[in-house]
Amino acid sequence: MSNPFDVVRQFEAALCEYTGSRYAVTTSSCTMAILLACAVHKQVLCAVGGFNRPPPDTISIPKLTYVSVPMSIIHAGYKVEFRDEVWEGEYQLKPFNILDSARRFTSGMFVPNHMHCVSFHWQKICGIQQGGAILHDNPYADKWLRRARFDGRREGVAPKNDDFDMIGWHCYMSPEIAAEGLVRLSFLPKHNADLPNDPYPDLSTMRIFR
Repeated sequence: MSNPFDVVRQFEAALCEYTGSRYAVTTSSCTMAILLACAVHKQVLCAVGGFNRPPPDTISIPKLTYVSVPMSIIHAGYKVEFRDEVWEGEYQLKPFNILDSARRFTSGMFVPNHMHCVSFHWQKICGIQQGGAILHDNPYADKWLRRARFDGRREGVAPKNDDFDMIGWHCYMSPEIAAEGLVRLSFLPKHNADLPNDPYPDLSTMRIFR
């Protein structure tokens, strides 16, 4: 019997071909993609050539966005700061080149040296059931992200044989979701308009984020 997780790799390869990214790391949601993208900067990239300095302690986002975004930033170990910004399709998690692209998904969308966090929620452009991905081009990040989404495990190694040296998250994409995504992607138009923004509340006024 073939490995059912092969279809996840196939979906990731198809995402790379469609968007122009070098790597695609699928996750259980866009929320978790954002958390991991923030975490990999703190734990890996700032130490191996990204910023070449200690990571900043604060990430800035627009005050009008989905509520799980600042929660992901906080879970990754940062403080959150809100800014006034009118945005469409995607916005930057400053100072990093991380983009919340939950409302954008189209061919050739990848910007080199960036991380696009995309959503496959059923209301989104490549809507399936649930899921997300980090589109990127960094080999250091790719190695870390694949273990981080899989409980810190090395792919293809049984837990009893693994040597755990990192704390991960349980947020990998299941094969059945990836299979559905692969079918959906095969029928998706080459170019898709950005989704309009939801009527987001002003997160900067919420006591929980102060």
